[in-house]
Amino acid sequence: MDFPRVTIHAAALRNNLAVVRRLAPHARVMAAVKSDAYGHGLAFAAQALSDADAFGLARLEEAIALRQSGFKQALVLLEGVINATDLAIAGAHDLEVVVHTAEQIEWLAAYRGEHRFTVWLKIDTGMHRLGLPEADAAAAARRLTAMPSVADLRLMTHFAASEALAASTTDEQLARFDKATRGLSFARSAANSAAIIARPDAHFDWVRPGLMLYGMSPFTNRPAAEWGLQPAMTLSTRLIAVHDIDAGESVGYGGIWTAQRRSRIGVAAVGYGDGYPRTMRDSAMVRVRGREAPLAGRVSMDMITIDLSNVPEATLGDEVICWGEGLPTERVAEFAATIPYELVCRVTARVHRRYVSD
Repeated sequence: MDFPRVTIHAAALRNNLAVVRRLAPHARVMAAVKSDAYGHGLAFAAQALSDADAFGLARLEEAIALRQSGFKQALVLLEGVINATDLAIAGAHDLEVVVHTAEQIEWLAAYRGEHRFTVWLKIDTGMHRLGLPEADAAAAARRLTAMPSVADLRLMTHFAASEALAASTTDEQLARFDKATRGLSFARSAANSAAIIARPDAHFDWVRPGLMLYGMSPFTNRPAAEWGLQPAMTLSTRLIAVHDIDAGESVGYGGIWTAQRRSRIGVAAVGYGDGYPRTMRDSAMVRVRGREAPLAGRVSMDMITIDLSNVPEATLGDEVICWGEGLPTERVAEFAATIPYELVCRVTARVHRRYVSD
């Protein structure tokens, strides 16, 4: 049985990178492929995105896996390293490191290996997660560039709310970043997907797309297709049962959905054991035979039940699109009160993967 399955299209990934290039034509691109390329398959996505100038990864193991697979691009550890031993390992694999703590600066100062690092100095401009204080940035930059272990230095920050177009948070962070880096002649990076689309003033020298590379919109009520983005992942399954119930009868655990009329119910082979959230509401839509149909009742571990009353010709074996092609992932995420990042990252190992090189 090859359902449920996720189908990943390389052509969509390449298209989405081209959109980034079009929107930020003067910036270099660090493609975020952390967390198994947002659930799309690390090596496959990296190959499709091989025209990117660098890849951003969260963990040392991810970067080593890419390097050992033969990728020659710049690989950036977005969280840096957690100790001096890992710094030596990073050097042995020609990895670039983000520095966001005083301790990481000391490890670089004490490093005696042959590798010379490209270092990304992260400055906290308001997100208050990772980064050196703004006031310490200039002194840290001067110290790092004087170290034998450092070949190149770049400056970066991370936006807390760039997808909130009406908020002033991004303006404030940009002002702080400008102040912290004033007089420092190093390449700068700030823009994530939302800022690439909506804030050209934040493009600087490097942009760091994530979500948009996979064909999803970072904005509520603004579809990815508005910028020519294409969904790279489609989660699909099949109907394994179809039957009719009378008005007044309930469906699924707890009987939370009751038929208001005689209804046709489909059972599809996908559930929270596959990463399809149990928190999906009854109003959540799937696609069957090119039309949308709502869930009917709770998501089970291995199955969902669907009200097929508006697709009466649906039959056993029909494909069910859970998200992706024809049903934007960001829209589906709203039905589960979550974000599209979580949907694509949480697809479980038992789901069949189909990679299409196009």
